[in-house]
Amino acid sequence: MNNAGVIETADGVILVDTCATETRTRSLLDAVDSVTRSGPIVAAINTHAHGDHTYGNSLLPQQTMIIGHEHTRTGMCEDTLLEACPPIWSPMPSWGKVTLRPPLLTTDDRLTLHHGSLRIEVLHPGYPAHTAGDLVVWLPDQRVLFTGDLLFHQVTPLILSGELEGALRALDWIAQFDPAHVVPGHGPVIDADALPGVLESHRRYYEFVRNSADNGRSEGLPPLAVAQRISLEEFAGLPDAERIVLNLHRAYADRTGQAIDIQQAWSDVITLNGGPMATHV
Repeated sequence: MNNAGVIETADGVILVDTCATETRTRSLLDAVDSVTRSGPIVAAINTHAHGDHTYGNSLLPQQTMIIGHEHTRTGMCEDTLLEACPPIWSPMPSWGKVTLRPPLLTTDDRLTLHHGSLRIEVLHPGYPAHTAGDLVVWLPDQRVLFTGDLLFHQVTPLILSGELEGALRALDWIAQFDPAHVVPGHGPVIDADALPGVLESHRRYYEFVRNSADNGRSEGLPPLAVAQRISLEEFAGLPDAERIVLNLHRAYADRTGQAIDIQQAWSDVITLNGGPMATHV
C-alpha cells in the first residue's frame, strides 16, 4: 500500500506517483478531485520504477506528462509483472485495466518544474539506494519532501533493487533538506520533530542487515540460513518483516559484486514466510 501525493498549482495538478491497481488509482484520482479545484493533471512524477508507484500512470489523461529517472523508464520497459506475475503474493494482485506507461520526460540528475509561483525540484541522490533511479520531490518554499521508497515509515524497508550503502547514504541526504513534512513511500507522514528518529531507525535496520550478512558470509551461510537463525529484535513487529531475506541477498551481492539471483531471492522469501507474501492491493 504505497503513498502518492498531489500538488495543486495555479496551472493545474501535479501528482507524485500513482498506484498499483486500477481500483486504487481511481480512488486516488477521486481523492484528488475532492481536494483540488479540478484543474488538469499536467504532470506525474514517478519516484522510482516499482509498479505500486507507477502502474496507475496509464489511467492518467493522455496529455499528462510522465516524469521519471532514466533508470525508472528502463525498469518499467523491462517490467513483466502485469503480463506474467509469479505466485509470490497472496492473494494475487487484481491489477485491473492498467498498462505500462513509462516516463516520457527523464532525467539522470535533477530538474525543476515552475508552475505559477510554485517551485518543484526533482532530485536524484547520485547513487543507487532503494533502486538505481530514485527521485525525491522537494517543495523548498513549503518545506515538503516526497521521498518515495527511500523511506518506509513503520514498514520494513526494501533494498533488493538498489544498494545497501546507498540506502544508508541517502538518510543523510534526506536530512540535509531540513523538511517540515516528509511523505515517505509507505507509512504515515513524518513531521520535522519525528524525522531524526525515523532516519535513525532506518540506519539501525540497514546496519543490522549489513552486520548479519557479513557474519553469515564469514560462516559460509546463504542468505536464507542467516534469515532463519537471526532475531529481528526491534524490527520484528514491522509489516513485511520477511523482507529481511531479500535485503540479505542485496547485502551479499553488494559485497561480492555478483548479480542477485532474483528467482532464488523470491523463493527464499516464500520459504521464510511460510508461503507467499500478503498483499492488499
